[in-house]
Amino acid sequence: MGKNTSIKLQDQARNLYSKGDFLKAIGIWEILAKSGDAEAFAWLGSCYANGDGVEVNAEKALKLYESAAKKGNVLAQSNAGAFYFMGRGVVKDIKKGLFWLEKAASNNDVNGLFNLAQIYFQGDCVEKDQTRAAELYLKAAENGHYPSQSRLGFMFAQGTGVTKDRTQAYLWLTMAAQHGIGSALDALESMVKEMSVEEKSQGQQLFASWRAKTGQYKNQIALMPSPS
Repeated sequence: MGKNTSIKLQDQARNLYSKGDFLKAIGIWEILAKSGDAEAFAWLGSCYANGDGVEVNAEKALKLYESAAKKGNVLAQSNAGAFYFMGRGVVKDIKKGLFWLEKAASNNDVNGLFNLAQIYFQGDCVEKDQTRAAELYLKAAENGHYPSQSRLGFMFAQGTGVTKDRTQAYLWLTMAAQHGIGSALDALESMVKEMSVEEKSQGQQLFASWRAKTGQYKNQIALMPSPS
């Protein structure tokens, strides 16, 4: 199958999926998967993970995610890691979970970064490392992942894993709050009362410079909060 044909079929399948015509979309992705298309494997994995047009089958979803992950699909790498880490569709396997999450994070996938940050922040089955967690949250935050922006803002406000910095906290809490993260808005309103005029000005300048830079992230399987 030619590259242009694959691209057209992918576009068609995504449009069908967005309209809720899951079965027709799945039919196209199954054709593409036979030719080894990594994105098709990833989409099929999501359908079985979420029950879109098929019954939920976590085991099958993981196999599809892992097939796509091995072909370099970063969303599938993150989701495969989360599945292994949570024991979804398979016996919980921390080593494999971390392997795929590290792969996704190294490829700058926002949920891979976020999931890995959560693990290191909490010390969940690994040695707690809040400095590394902050670094991972920052990479995801810079790419528009608002849960990471919120977490990073709290860390700067409290000096957890980073040097306490209210202007940086203002930046990331504001970024998260504009996307409806209520806890970020509450923390921001509380912190602003304690900020100096200079700090507020610096924070507003940072926000103005970053607002147009960050992108939008795609929903994936997250270890916390629960999969959406």
